[in-house]
Amino acid sequence: MVELRNVSKTYPNGTVALRDINLKLDKGEFVFLVGPSGSGKSTLVKLLLKEEEATEGEVYVNGYDVTSMTRQEIPYLRRSLGVVFQDFRLLPNKTVYENVAFAMIITEALPKEIRRQVPMALALVGLSRKANMYPHQLSGGEQQRVALARALVNSPALLIADEPTGNLDPETSWEIMKLLSEINHRGTTVIVATHEKSIVDAMKKRVVAINKGVIVRDQEKGLYRDEDKNTPVFY
Repeated sequence: MVELRNVSKTYPNGTVALRDINLKLDKGEFVFLVGPSGSGKSTLVKLLLKEEEATEGEVYVNGYDVTSMTRQEIPYLRRSLGVVFQDFRLLPNKTVYENVAFAMIITEALPKEIRRQVPMALALVGLSRKANMYPHQLSGGEQQRVALARALVNSPALLIADEPTGNLDPETSWEIMKLLSEINHRGTTVIVATHEKSIVDAMKKRVVAINKGVIVRDQEKGLYRDEDKNTPVFY
């Protein structure tokens, strides 16, 4: 599903973001990616999306050799992914329905497929009754639900959520995480980059911790920090 082999990333200004990363995620896993700001989490996510190039090593996602793919192949990779960001990235002049449908339009889906899939995605996130509303008419949690529906509408094998609860209150954050868990139970592999310690500790999923560009811990049913080794909490 996802594999990084000896991956390093150095930016043109000399900043080393990742150092010799080896990581493998199997189909159907739910993985938290944790670490302090500047640890390399966002760079790792960008490598998976082919938004950045690895300086060294190999990246494989959904059967694609990301490191060697051409520019023309990138859209095919991204169609197999669902991505949710902290800032929602909704189109303000489009309705909820249109925002979700847009993700299918850019993949050249047939109109009948759009008419079938969009209502299903909205029902999954509990927004069927708000299909004709605009983003500014929704709460932050509802906007993130729209972003989730948009990420899911093309039935991706892998969903990547980069700080999906960063702008939300604790109660709403839990609602979003429950949705992500339900999506995972339906078979979608989920990666969540987050700073939400309480959520990570409560959900007991696989935790991959990064610090200074290095994977310092990879635990099944892990915590935000390694209590046994008394390592510092990541903030």
